[in-house]
Amino acid sequence: MFSRWSNSHHNKENDSLQQESKIVLTSWLIVAVMRKYNQIKELRAAIGPLSGRSLKYCTDACLRRYLEARNWNADKSKKMLEETLKWRSTYKPEEIRWHEVAVEGETGKVYRASFHDRHGRTVLILRPGKQNTTSLENQLRHLVYLIENAILNLPETQEQMAWLIDFTGWTLSTSVPIKSARDTINLLQNHYPERLAIAFLYNPPRIFEAFWKIVKYFMDAKTFQKVKFVYPKNTESVELMRSYFDEENLPTEFGGKAVLEYNHEEFSKQMNQDDIKSANLWGFDDKLQCIGNGHSGSDVAPEPVCLAPSARATPASDAWGLFSVISPMMYGTCHRLYPPISSKEKHACEMPTRKLPNPNLT
Repeated sequence: MFSRWSNSHHNKENDSLQQESKIVLTSWLIVAVMRKYNQIKELRAAIGPLSGRSLKYCTDACLRRYLEARNWNADKSKKMLEETLKWRSTYKPEEIRWHEVAVEGETGKVYRASFHDRHGRTVLILRPGKQNTTSLENQLRHLVYLIENAILNLPETQEQMAWLIDFTGWTLSTSVPIKSARDTINLLQNHYPERLAIAFLYNPPRIFEAFWKIVKYFMDAKTFQKVKFVYPKNTESVELMRSYFDEENLPTEFGGKAVLEYNHEEFSKQMNQDDIKSANLWGFDDKLQCIGNGHSGSDVAPEPVCLAPSARATPASDAWGLFSVISPMMYGTCHRLYPPISSKEKHACEMPTRKLPNPNLT
């Protein structure tokens, strides 16, 4: 009888402690959320009045990404965002149309995949060994177009994309110059902060080591941690990649079971449809004179526009602003994922922080 009473007493104590812990955790979360939400509001005030596309771009979710990229330092975040707004006003990435960069995509060296990762992220497939042009400016413009397109096609609950990079056929002669690689990295880091969730470099040749040793110094610490090398004979690295991708969707060139073949004509049709969606999203007329790929704007029926969190039509309401802060904090170490996720997926998110044995790279 005494044993029963003792167990019951301990159970009640444990329940009480758990309840107190939940209250403390909830209180902490509320305080942290309000603090970060206030930082977003302060950043918006510091930027000053915005209009047109800049206003459309600077949602609360957008401001949070810039703050996150600069460790919530208001001054650094403000400077970073102002530089992006200046870049976007001159480069005008939202105005790039597929017919302008279609020649770059003829070999499928970069394209948006038809599948998503386990967390619903848009996937870009990059195949540097299929380089088919020499203009570095046009190559970068093509990449910017596809980054914007990937963002356009993100589901409402996701803000990041995943990259799969296949090194089949890659040689130093087909690699981009160091300066171009640096410019590309800087563009991604500085003007698309917190847009890359993970990048898997699949089976790079040993000769890539020399190139990587230089390029990696252009990356900030956060971007560097998102780059993972995968080798078919390294079971741990393969399992890491498969924790992010369903094997049935993963292309065979990445060790999966899906047989995918890039069809430039079909992909062009998709991009022309997305060009109409983009024009509607940003609020400007788009005639889509698609020269050279056989598809004019009149051939493509517009689809309903699905606004990704990056480009909502109006400034975020207070409710959405709070949600944009709460969502990344809900899952601890998985703060960059959005609900719902399983316990297995949480574990998959934590795994990339581990240092993988790398047989080829130092």
